[in-house]
Amino acid sequence: MKFRFASSLTALAIVLLSGSVPASASDDHWSLASEVIPADVTDAVAHGLGRTLIGKEPVTDLNHVVFGVLVFAILVVLMVLAAVKMRSGRGSVIPEARFSPLALFQFLSDALLGLMEGLMGREKALYFLPLIGSLGIFILFSNLLGLIPGFLPPTSNLNTTLALGLVVFFATHYYGVKTHGIGYFKEFFGPIIKWYALPLMLLMFCIEMISHIARPVSLAIRLFGNMFGDHAALAAFLLMAAGTLAGGPWIARVSVVMPLIPMVLGIFVAVVQTLVFCILSTVYIYMATEEHGEGDAHHA
Repeated sequence: MKFRFASSLTALAIVLLSGSVPASASDDHWSLASEVIPADVTDAVAHGLGRTLIGKEPVTDLNHVVFGVLVFAILVVLMVLAAVKMRSGRGSVIPEARFSPLALFQFLSDALLGLMEGLMGREKALYFLPLIGSLGIFILFSNLLGLIPGFLPPTSNLNTTLALGLVVFFATHYYGVKTHGIGYFKEFFGPIIKWYALPLMLLMFCIEMISHIARPVSLAIRLFGNMFGDHAALAAFLLMAAGTLAGGPWIARVSVVMPLIPMVLGIFVAVVQTLVFCILSTVYIYMATEEHGEGDAHHA
């Protein structure tokens, strides 16, 4: 309890004090989207939206929107191809032997279902797989997009990651109320619901509110920070490689291989951060929807 409250409070304090932290990787890195978006559109957005809440700078960064739409379009195309193949009867029962959109989604859904099943049981895992799976696949593709030169991962922008965290936040409490009714909020007041425990109930309510509000904040900051740092490291290695190309044949060969190191690590970071987001989201939803005594029996 103390650890959860301390970590939640720390995450919330980081957000409140992060006015000097860049909100996206595009603040420092060039991208293809900056060449595609007309200046008139950027000016219109800046005039219409004003300034950001944290950094107080004009809203002129649309890179995360462009690349987020690109990831969404890629996923829609892949899903349509997978659905066509499933309806044709090929690959609907037996897993695909060769790589295809259907095989990709089969692999991702099976892996995620196995992960969720170990956390909340098979029945709940199957029920919440569409929600967690949609978030996980979008985050994974967004993370991997940043490994392509000229592209920025949408998840390296705090606006994107906070929106994803808020989806988990509202889904958690929606399914909590759906499962327990209005009695779901009794848990916010602690284990003793009596008139003589009113001061303790109010204290527990404040602690629980901070903890629950900090959940989407911590999800957003964790994903944003890791993807921002990963893309910054990759950009630094690319600049280093470009600067050593004219240093002779041996150095030129080394400079070509140099970006491969952060790219391999970038793939690892992209997968791990997707898993972390999905695991924490699953745990939050399970904690909100578990029946009384179910959690104790599950962990026994």
